Amino acid sequence: QVQLVESGGALVQFGGSLRLSCVGSGFTFNHYALNWVRQAPGKGLEGVSTIDLDGRNTWYADFARGRFLISRDNAKNTVYLQMDSVNPEDTAVYYCASVLPGTGWRDWGRGTQVTVSS
Repeated sequence: QVQLVESGGALVQFGGSLRLSCVGSGFTFNHYALNWVRQAPGKGLEGVSTIDLDGRNTWYADFARGRFLISRDNAKNTVYLQMDSVNPEDTAVYYCASVLPGTGWRDWGRGTQVTVSS
């Protein structure tokens, strides 16, 4: 059974840091690109960051670039999102999602809540 399980969300102060993790199982992890996507209250899904199969190429949304860092450890079937200098606008549920290159979206995790206080 394919699973993506996020963890690491918490309440953090303005300007603080968090490190989110997402562990995959039930599929060949290094065959998939991984994405972090978030949803703030009252808003739709918003792409945060993407990392390719071997971690050599990444993409960041404008709001994330320079503050967040995506990485992956294929030996541990894990993708990470290091979040620095967070602000209240970063408050959202953060999901990881897999993409099969040339095909499209595959699976989503259940999400982890990040709350940033003012």
